[in-house]
Amino acid sequence: MSKQNKFDSMDGTELCMYQVSTLQALAMGYNRAVITVEELLRHGDTGLGTFEGVDGEMIVVDGICYRATADGTVVKAAPETGVPFASVSHIGDQRRFSLESVTDIETLKELLTLRIEENFGLNSMHMVRIDGSFERVCARSETGQLTHHITLKEMLDGNQQDFFFDNVDGTLICVYYPDYMDGINAPGWHLHFLSADRTGGGHVFDLNLRSGEALMDKISRIEIQLPYSPAFDTYSLKNASQDEIRQVEQGKK
Repeated sequence: MSKQNKFDSMDGTELCMYQVSTLQALAMGYNRAVITVEELLRHGDTGLGTFEGVDGEMIVVDGICYRATADGTVVKAAPETGVPFASVSHIGDQRRFSLESVTDIETLKELLTLRIEENFGLNSMHMVRIDGSFERVCARSETGQLTHHITLKEMLDGNQQDFFFDNVDGTLICVYYPDYMDGINAPGWHLHFLSADRTGGGHVFDLNLRSGEALMDKISRIEIQLPYSPAFDTYSLKNASQDEIRQVEQGKK
């Protein structure tokens, strides 16, 4: 019988966050494919990200990768589709809890952060899945544009579209990175939405949740797949603007 590592998750299974590239690279304009969707799904069944050329928002649920297009319509991503940036893990069953009447996204983030604090997890990564009923979800997505050294904010300023889902059931995928990992990914919470009928979704910038059931996993290990292309080494990633990254993360024009 193998000895369980004392640092494994509460159910005895070690969880790992698998990340493709870094947010700094994406923010500076490196949006070429690093791996494919097929390869990504070998490393996780839950997560979020984007596609080559920033061609829509990625939502990974139940081991299936979905792409939210610029009008909020969702399609399954083809296995050969390129992925320049993503975070996925195999979601476990560490913690379950209910949520009631959350009227905006900042309140939800505060509630989720409180759950992290209760488990002494502010310096760890977290993956959360919330299945619920929503009065409204405010989201956005964008069309793709293969570019070189054009920042993510510049691309989204011209390509992103906002849309709204009212009286809808669906799933929120929420990824948390601690502050000290800023640059590898966005510090704090990043949320994507997928409707229950799998027809709509996107990057969430506000919401009103009537009720929901949450799964939360604390993750203490990360694997990062950096781009291998020589073009990656032409980017000065330390020059990525944190203000622009925050504006992009808010999702509003």
